[in-house]
Amino acid sequence: MEEVRFHGRGGQGAVTAANILATAAFKEGKYVQSFPMFGTERRGAPVAAFVRMSDKPIRVRFQVYEPDIVVVLDPGLLEAVDVGAGLRKDGGILINTEESPEEFSFGEVRVATVDATKIALEHGLGSKAAPIVNTAILGAYAKVSEELNIGKVSLASIVEAVREGAPAKKEENVAATKEAYGRVVL
Repeated sequence: MEEVRFHGRGGQGAVTAANILATAAFKEGKYVQSFPMFGTERRGAPVAAFVRMSDKPIRVRFQVYEPDIVVVLDPGLLEAVDVGAGLRKDGGILINTEESPEEFSFGEVRVATVDATKIALEHGLGSKAAPIVNTAILGAYAKVSEELNIGKVSLASIVEAVREGAPAKKEENVAATKEAYGRVVL
């Protein structure tokens, strides 16, 4: 079983990203779970969402404590939340930032970055004050999961799930997903 934890802020689409990733993994024949965890339920508050995927039925029903991959939609959360908590040593962390992976230290964990905010804005997803980065980060996730050979879900399956699951601007979301796949830095 492979587990993914998303960290974002309310309104960025972390919960939608987790649901779309689970849908994409399901399309590839995997068993999946996707569920959120909220603190104060308001726009801008920290949010976590989780995905489990496996070739076998998933029988556990609790929060993800030792993720294989962590996805951070808002780099400001690095200061406020221990996003690396429980992250497996052979895992990876994907951060939405314009900075390079070398700027971050999570021990032995491999760090990848992508400027999902810039990509989202280029495709008209959200506003400058509140960009919606979830579909862009999923494109980057596809690349990172390939490189790490953990939690692999193909770009094609993610694109199909984005097209089905994006609540608006479907083609803009698909374009952001594909662009981020090519712009992730490992």
